[in-house]
Amino acid sequence: MDHNSAPPAAVLAAFGATEPAEPLSGGQGTAWRCGALVLKPVALASETPWRAGVLCHLPEGDGFRVARPVPAADGSWSSGGWEASRWLPGAADPYRPDEVIRAGAAFHAAVAGLPRPRFLDVRDDPWARADRLAFGESESEGDSDDDYGAAGGAEGPGAVLLKPLLTERRPVSAPSQLVHGDLLGNVLFAPDAPPAVIDWALYWRPEAWAAAVVAVDALCWWEAGAPLLERWSGLPEWRQMLLRALVFRIAAHTEPLSGTQEGAYARAADLVLATAEGRG
Repeated sequence: MDHNSAPPAAVLAAFGATEPAEPLSGGQGTAWRCGALVLKPVALASETPWRAGVLCHLPEGDGFRVARPVPAADGSWSSGGWEASRWLPGAADPYRPDEVIRAGAAFHAAVAGLPRPRFLDVRDDPWARADRLAFGESESEGDSDDDYGAAGGAEGPGAVLLKPLLTERRPVSAPSQLVHGDLLGNVLFAPDAPPAVIDWALYWRPEAWAAAVVAVDALCWWEAGAPLLERWSGLPEWRQMLLRALVFRIAAHTEPLSGTQEGAYARAADLVLATAEGRG
């Protein structure tokens, strides 16, 4: 299936879409809006029904909204390799990282009691491999700390950036739970409504790590600086979470870094490495 193509007519019919599909910006560029619905390709067949089962019943509060999943006509949560959810008004604003972190905290509190789903053990995309590297859980030679695999190879610019970050990692004791690992571009703001958390990128990590990914993304691409890191320094093991978040972002690249990317990551690395160790 071509993930950049619009959902076919049979898929639109299966979800009851009656309006033309229009591409949505942001993310990986694979989501399409059809009136009140948003359709996107299924990434992992076992993940879609699990996530839908959680989100369709998840209580919302003052701190966040979610895009409720929509079943196909046969009652399943996917059809023809696509899944659907309700369209929510609002727009992402990556210049508001503090509000994104707060919305993420409200969402994470709501899902904190959920058990770890088994499909996380079989996920093998670049982000899953980078996540394992960041937390020292890589099993294959290509993901080892000595290889730094994805980000340009052991001699590439990504490896040069990764080495001091990996060297500074220390064991962490913060408990893991289900978190959203890509919040900054997936929290929508709308007038007179709580922030909407969409496109749940599932990871089993400490909650502070999800906040650290927001902070690192804001450092790299949205003009944030050291004050952002200082404002959230009370989160558990904050420096260690920042180190892991930046390793995660760098290592997820499957091609050598561009000059712009290398410069952005180097600036973020300087700020993260200068951050004092927080409370454990």
